[in-house]
Amino acid sequence: MFGIGMPEMLLILAIALIVIGPKKLPDLAKSLGRALREFKKATSELKESIELDSELKEVKKSFTNSVTDNKVALKNQPEVSDNPKPSDQKVSDLKEAYDKWQQDGSDIPDNGTETADRPTVDTGRNRPEKTAHEGPTRNE
Repeated sequence: MFGIGMPEMLLILAIALIVIGPKKLPDLAKSLGRALREFKKATSELKESIELDSELKEVKKSFTNSVTDNKVALKNQPEVSDNPKPSDQKVSDLKEAYDKWQQDGSDIPDNGTETADRPTVDTGRNRPEKTAHEGPTRNE
């Protein structure tokens, strides 16, 4: 420790024993031990705070980078305007026609052709079901 060997340490203790005296030397050693303990504690807390500061700087840097990336991505997005594009207008026209059709409860329009002109296909949904006691119907 500090380049002090055993002979130098014994010489320092002998001088301290002569100067301070044998009665006060244990109290001095206790207070010196407490001072060293407090010094070590303070240096370890300082190291921890420095490490915490460096970690916070890394987090701040990554956060700043992500915010910058988001800003760049948002700048590349197309702007939304109040004037609809032609395709948006067509979609809104279709939606309006569908809503009107739902409210009217009418059949789906077929580009101006009448439904009477088209041949109807019998799906059998409106026919009554046969029961076991009934015979064949006229259509069969």
